[in-house]
Amino acid sequence: MFGKKIHLFSLFGFKVGLDITWILLAVLVTWSLATGLFPHYFEGFKQSTYWWMGVAGAVGLFVSIVFHEFSHSLVARRFGLPMKGITLFIFGGVAEMDDEPPSAKAEFFMAIAGPIASVILAGFLYSVGMLAHAVGGPDPVVGVVRYLAILNLILAGFNLVPAFPLDGGRVLRSALWKAKGNLRWATRIASMFGSGFGMFLIIVGVLSFIGGGFVGGAWYFLIGLFIRGASQMSYQQVLMRKALQGEEVGRFMKDSPVTVPSSASLDELVNDYFYRYHYKMFPVTDGDGLSGCVTTGQIKEVPRDQWRERTAGDIQEPCSDENTTSPHTDAMDALAMMKRTSKSRLLVVEGDRLVGVLTLKDMLKFLSLKVDLEER
Repeated sequence: MFGKKIHLFSLFGFKVGLDITWILLAVLVTWSLATGLFPHYFEGFKQSTYWWMGVAGAVGLFVSIVFHEFSHSLVARRFGLPMKGITLFIFGGVAEMDDEPPSAKAEFFMAIAGPIASVILAGFLYSVGMLAHAVGGPDPVVGVVRYLAILNLILAGFNLVPAFPLDGGRVLRSALWKAKGNLRWATRIASMFGSGFGMFLIIVGVLSFIGGGFVGGAWYFLIGLFIRGASQMSYQQVLMRKALQGEEVGRFMKDSPVTVPSSASLDELVNDYFYRYHYKMFPVTDGDGLSGCVTTGQIKEVPRDQWRERTAGDIQEPCSDENTTSPHTDAMDALAMMKRTSKSRLLVVEGDRLVGVLTLKDMLKFLSLKVDLEER
């Protein structure tokens, strides 16, 4: 889901990161508050004051989303679900988890924790604003605090829409899961609601854009696209977990992989392997043992006129944990490794012996067949 991520801090064992797209959101929020909302509702301030209010509002939005996502993470930990951390991006934030909740009850409490936390924070901020106003606090400060109180109510209300993967959609999924005892079916129905809500926002965005609301229309359109895509992707992830979890890598690997002898020249390597099989990485063998790996990146570092003299053994690099796995590794763990390292092939090894190659393509073929045969 995310591109380049910046680690900010850790709290209660959870890592909080910032996707680079959040910077765009922070700039847009600051600009819209400083030039639009605050001057409209609070007249008579200096322009510099409005800009400081805009910055404070953007920081408050950051804190509000982190508080919302932390509530999800803490409840998830209470139910024994490991959480990777929290990431903020252009459409808000997400608590990242590697697995589905263990039960419908856990799903419900994890989902509802976020909106409840936002409502509590809204109440606290409203009380602080009222107190600050009563004691004659600065109007700009009162204005920002009241804005953040309303913002958290909006955040809670929007997330309660029963459109998966929003919190309300997860509450809906938990109810369907509890009623029928089928997570896959519940996810499919909740995802349909999410996809429909996303399409609704897209249509609203187009109509708003046609009516002259260019900025608002663009946001409705983009958020609709995101929710629609996320709902469909979430369902696919559930299908994948159900199909692959518990299966060992050895079931999917090719046990007769194409290998490159360490004595092969780079000219032979390029023409007889890379151009023929279209892989970006090959295992290099020396006799019966695995001696290393060679990639297109290593080839490109060697001048073309040296390809006849240099060999695969000259440029190979030792295989690492990022491109190797065991035949007994859980398929979901191997898939997570591929995602983390952006690799579509893993060498399957036992000790220093190459026993096969695992490809993303083969895993997806198995997934497609299993879903096709078992889906009802």
